[in-house]
Amino acid sequence: KKGLLIKDIKYMMYGFGDVEEPLDESVDLVEDMLLEYLENFANRAMECAERRGSLKTEDLLYIIRHDEKKTARVNELLRINEEIKEARKNFELDEAANVAPPEKVKDADNEDDEQ
Repeated sequence: KKGLLIKDIKYMMYGFGDVEEPLDESVDLVEDMLLEYLENFANRAMECAERRGSLKTEDLLYIIRHDEKKTARVNELLRINEEIKEARKNFELDEAANVAPPEKVKDADNEDDEQ
């Protein structure tokens, strides 16, 4: 949808050296170009996926295989994603190990029997 990325594009343009408040026309042009690129990319990925029946990471990597910078960046992000998954898994295991088992609560009837 047009207009959803305007705020982010403005921040990115500023981060890459544009003025703090870039012209609306410039932002619109960048958004149009980005949406067109993403649409084409998604269509090409779906064409690759049709052969197998489902879209997989390999389909995306296949499309960008000739662009070394994009391929390196995607591989880096995939590696980081795996590290995050592993860290979460380890954290959950650590949390589970540090939780004390619930103590048995004696009910009033049992206490009377013991005395």
